[in-house]
Amino acid sequence: MNKFVNLLKKEIKEMITFQLIVSLLFTTGLFYFIGVIAKSEIEKVAAERDVYIVDLDGSQESKVLIENLSYAGFKTNLLEEKDKSAALEYASGNNLDLLIVIPEGFSEAASQFEFKNIEAYTYIRSFSISSSASTALVEGVISEINRYISNSFLKEKFPDIDPDNLKNPIKSTDFVIVRDKMAAGSAAEVSSIVYSQSIFVPIILMMIILYSSQMVLSAIALEKQDKTLETLLTVPISRNYIVIVKMAASGLIGLISAGVYMLGFRYYMSGLMGNMPSSGQANELIQQLGLQFTPNDFVLLGISLFLAILCALGLAIILGVMVDDLKSAQTMILPLMFLIMIPYFISMFSDINSLSLPVKALVLLIPFSHPFLASQNILLGNYNIVFNGIIYMLAVFIILILIAGRIFSTDRVLTVKLRFGRKRTMKDN
Repeated sequence: MNKFVNLLKKEIKEMITFQLIVSLLFTTGLFYFIGVIAKSEIEKVAAERDVYIVDLDGSQESKVLIENLSYAGFKTNLLEEKDKSAALEYASGNNLDLLIVIPEGFSEAASQFEFKNIEAYTYIRSFSISSSASTALVEGVISEINRYISNSFLKEKFPDIDPDNLKNPIKSTDFVIVRDKMAAGSAAEVSSIVYSQSIFVPIILMMIILYSSQMVLSAIALEKQDKTLETLLTVPISRNYIVIVKMAASGLIGLISAGVYMLGFRYYMSGLMGNMPSSGQANELIQQLGLQFTPNDFVLLGISLFLAILCALGLAIILGVMVDDLKSAQTMILPLMFLIMIPYFISMFSDINSLSLPVKALVLLIPFSHPFLASQNILLGNYNIVFNGIIYMLAVFIILILIAGRIFSTDRVLTVKLRFGRKRTMKDN
């Protein structure tokens, strides 16, 4: 046991470098900075927006219209200019974002159902999130004006009927059914909430696998490059011990690194989504449908994630045997990255059940596909798919460990190399 602990300490010390610490701190700080900026921009969008209005009509109806805009959540600012050119010059000189001009004779024309166009002038001074929201602001103002005018006419003609019932005579009540549970609500809302809750699972898994595998490849390549692996293999320690220690050390450091990165990513996501109000009705809908992880579900998901990491580390050890320096180790991570990105994008943007049978079988052969799909299948109660994925990953892991142990038990761990197109020299021979 002492030998195992000493080897583990040695591997961890070799993996924790000054460059790694600086990279973690810099990336976390970068995510935090971006999150703060994004939060500030979204707060500007969510805040009450100023609408500057020039009323050239000056009628009672136009004044009531302006009052209704303020009731609808817009901060109305009535300009004193009585000329459109002067108003445009004022707006340009005072950095106004939106100017609404109510034309002369608007009320009189509206009374005869001959509407005059309201002119909206949007000033684009940058292409940030808050600036691009001006377009939506114009649409909101025009929509509110149309709603007010149409409701006014309908109330005048049909005083005993709600205008909304006239404009929308047919209404629907939406129901969502998941497994044997049914609840009143929107399917789009349920999908959005479940997606936002499970989006971190593939991101966490991808980051842990990539970092841990890169560490294994780099560690083995550095040992082969510095000739320390030859010395390590001469120590009277089981070769399987060496394989397990390398996996344990890289998995531990990779887990810590991914946790730090995910902390920074959480700052980033909270900046983008932190100001969005949570709907108690939506949370109640999720509870009624049973779309929540139980403690047993978290355990099952954790097992699936852990086995996927072990499979990646086993594959990384085998690939690490084939490299002889750090440069080739960086290239060797590409096949593993490719195997991770396929299920990652499929789980994010598609449903594996909608794929053709050959493509579906090919995706399921990749061991990293199963934890990507586990969270959705757990919520939907498809536990057989999750259990089968766990059994498959366990079998793949055992095979990879046997192969890695077989390689480390022979001298091929020092002789197997990939040259990537390099010409053989006398030194290579």
